[in-house]
Amino acid sequence: MKLIVTVGMPGSGKDELVDVARSIGLATLKMGDLVRAEAARRGIAPNGSALSRLAAEEREKHGTAVWAQRALPKLTETKMLVDGVRSDAEVTCFRHQFGDLFVLGIFSSPETRYERLSRRGRSDDGANLQEFFDRDQRELRFGIGSAFILADGLLVNEGDLGAFRQNARQMLSRILARET
Repeated sequence: MKLIVTVGMPGSGKDELVDVARSIGLATLKMGDLVRAEAARRGIAPNGSALSRLAAEEREKHGTAVWAQRALPKLTETKMLVDGVRSDAEVTCFRHQFGDLFVLGIFSSPETRYERLSRRGRSDDGANLQEFFDRDQRELRFGIGSAFILADGLLVNEGDLGAFRQNARQMLSRILARET
């Protein structure tokens, strides 16, 4: 199985990358959807602080790779993209399970990400600049920086959407063409 996992801060372009992956026929799984589904199952409001609290509680209770472990049974295709790893423990979990793993980092500046999240308006994006910075701090405490430095490749997303999509398509094609 060829597995690509993405790591990037909120608003960096991971959702756009997922759309590009789907457009070229890759099966996808979003790690955040696992957290949102668990929150819905428990009747927890899908806002940023509640989702973050749930994710953190599950990591504390079941280990830092819990969300990656819960993703494993859902990885059933021969080529897949998993969006949004949050720690080096999650990267390690995937590396142990899949010999052909590529960690793809997506980078956008805080200013660019804040602007995007303000426009996106998802319930867990935060309502103001302070909530944006608080969310970044929660992500960093999860270990996203440690996961990011394990990236095998990097996509910078500071320009227009069309250019990012084209770069993403090219990057995914190169990754998929690589031998194991």
